[in-house]
Amino acid sequence: MPGKLVLCGTPIGNLEDLSARAAGVLAAADVVACEDTRRTRKLLTHTGVRARELVSYHEGNERRRAQELVARIAGGETVVVVSDAGMPGLSDPGYRLVRACVDAGLAVEVVPGPSAAVTALAVSGLPPGRFAFEGFLPRKSSERRRHIESVRDEKRTLVFYESPHRIEGSLADLAEILGERPACLARELTKMYEEVRRGTLPELVESVRADPPRGEIVVVVGGAIHEHREPVEPEVLAAQAIELMDAGMERRDALAEVARSAGVPKRVVFDALVRFR
Repeated sequence: MPGKLVLCGTPIGNLEDLSARAAGVLAAADVVACEDTRRTRKLLTHTGVRARELVSYHEGNERRRAQELVARIAGGETVVVVSDAGMPGLSDPGYRLVRACVDAGLAVEVVPGPSAAVTALAVSGLPPGRFAFEGFLPRKSSERRRHIESVRDEKRTLVFYESPHRIEGSLADLAEILGERPACLARELTKMYEEVRRGTLPELVESVRADPPRGEIVVVVGGAIHEHREPVEPEVLAAQAIELMDAGMERRDALAEVARSAGVPKRVVFDALVRFR
């Protein structure tokens, strides 16, 4: 008989958050596939669980390891996948293995656990009813700005992951493109040094410049509020952009500013500028 794949949520900080069911599943597994065997072994030791076998399963070996694990599941073994923290598959390895098991007709189960994205959303004070999880923003500033532009008109609350050495740049880009939106920065959730900062995006930029945060960071941003605005003629958009550029503003920034003010995509301003300049 074929075995099964089990995705198992693990604590995002406080080891006491591992559920009794999760501990039982880990103890009964034929193999536990994890991002970092040292971190997972520490968790298992804390909860008194002795895993039969630990194997590494991370971004670098995910494609190769997935096929190995599928073969073991097809042979009757139970494979449990955990990430370093939170739910496997959400910004962590897991998706490829789930897809491979589904394609092979093998059983896939889930043992729910903590999620940094949902935890930050709950504590943020921003509307949680409808939200969009965006994961990590791109590392390169140009790609990051394009991605932020793509979600500029999203009405749902936005949730991002970020690292300490990129948080200032990412917040600055968010503030410039999205404007004075309410936001929340949550770091080290459920850990000893848990911290939650709330304010507008520009206020959070100043906050991280004055006191750079450490640890694992989640940023929650309020969704777009679309107000009724009278349409602006293309020649007016072009004239506004030219005026800003003549005053010394970079073209990219001028296009973004005019687009924000008029409530139109930046591409509309660019097309107007090409047409009427």
